[in-house]
Amino acid sequence: MEFLDREEESKRLKAELSRKGASFVVVYGRRRLGKSTLLKRVLKENDIYFMADRSEESAQRRFLAMAIAVRYEGFDSVAYPDWESLFRAFNYRCAKGSTLCLDEFPYLVKSCEMLPSTLQKLLDEKSLNFNLVICGSSQQMMFNVALDEKSPLYGRAHEILRLKPIPVSYLPSALKISAKEAVSEYAVWGGVPRYWELRERYRSFMSALRELALSPLGVLHDEPVHILRDDMRDLVQASTLLGIIGNGANRISEIAARAEKNAATLSAPLKRLVTMQLVDREIPFGENPKNSKHGIYHLSDPFINFYYRFISPYRSLLELGRVDYVEEIVKQHFPEFEGFCWERLCRQAVSGQVVGDEMFNVASRWWGNVGKSERIEIDVVAESMDKKTLLVGECKWTNSENAGRLFAHLNEQVQKLSFVYKYRKIVPVLFLKERPRDKTDGIVFLPEDVLKII
Repeated sequence: MEFLDREEESKRLKAELSRKGASFVVVYGRRRLGKSTLLKRVLKENDIYFMADRSEESAQRRFLAMAIAVRYEGFDSVAYPDWESLFRAFNYRCAKGSTLCLDEFPYLVKSCEMLPSTLQKLLDEKSLNFNLVICGSSQQMMFNVALDEKSPLYGRAHEILRLKPIPVSYLPSALKISAKEAVSEYAVWGGVPRYWELRERYRSFMSALRELALSPLGVLHDEPVHILRDDMRDLVQASTLLGIIGNGANRISEIAARAEKNAATLSAPLKRLVTMQLVDREIPFGENPKNSKHGIYHLSDPFINFYYRFISPYRSLLELGRVDYVEEIVKQHFPEFEGFCWERLCRQAVSGQVVGDEMFNVASRWWGNVGKSERIEIDVVAESMDKKTLLVGECKWTNSENAGRLFAHLNEQVQKLSFVYKYRKIVPVLFLKERPRDKTDGIVFLPEDVLKII
């Protein structure tokens, strides 16, 4: 598979590493997003790329010296007693304007906690002849060593890039599939390029799902464990919380009850999962995130969501070889699972976009009670930038829908919302899996429309 997206990140990295004077760059993000590939594409032939491992400090220095010796002969003929002596020796030998990239930087810090202070000293002297790039998948540690106010390296980076998943709009061309199929695939693989590469090796979506994820021998069967191990001190607690949320407990009280914990003790671990972009805290449209008491939690990473919905609860069966049985469970419940992903993509699509003749702000959902006991939910709600127009939308991931009936139902539900009357105009929108079976003059978004504007 060809290198996808990352044009903006590549552009920024190349610009920063080409500036006059030494630059310090921080690149981080969760596993499998293509950080190393991005850096290798940006680095020039005579730059130094080094991927750290879990070896002891002295071994790491020796390995780095060997990597440098490929470009600067004899550099590894000296035993460097500490990191400062190695970096100063490289600074003396290197070509001015070259780049040293330290990938998996957290491993180096684990073997030598003083390394960030050493780099701080060298950076503050402002006498480096080379650019320094540090990169890591442990988002928490990268934050602690470079972005936290207490870190020696805080405030010294010239460029900080946090890589995010690739947008779904790239998936149809990457896998040669339709927009509708892309929504189904994205519901599992998300925007992780490595997952796309693995999926590409199989003829069908379900065969890839079976061999890569459901099978105990699959390369992604234990993927969440590796992701959590990078960042979570208490892996068991994190996995427990993800499993509870993934199986339908969304309110803090429900999560606490299933975990048999006091709700107050879960605030910190949930906040960390949100920071890692594995969990989202969602509040109804119009409420303040800081004081809303109606917040609910969802798994935001598609593959993590799939894992805790369909793999984790059935691990014992899968280990016994009952893959066929679990595969049938997946097929039975997958339409509902796809629908959740479709809703998120629809909200993402209209956020910051022009619909009709208005540009809308970030979209969210609204749910709650109206009247004495009726409870309703609006899938997509977004306010125009001038706060005079309200977009309301209904998402359906089913076949052969009747648009007239859906618009009538949507308008009926919207009229029950107390806050709609402050807007001059209401824009109803349908987001459908397929073209409706009836003709309509209303605004309808199909998968190809959604992917086009994301």
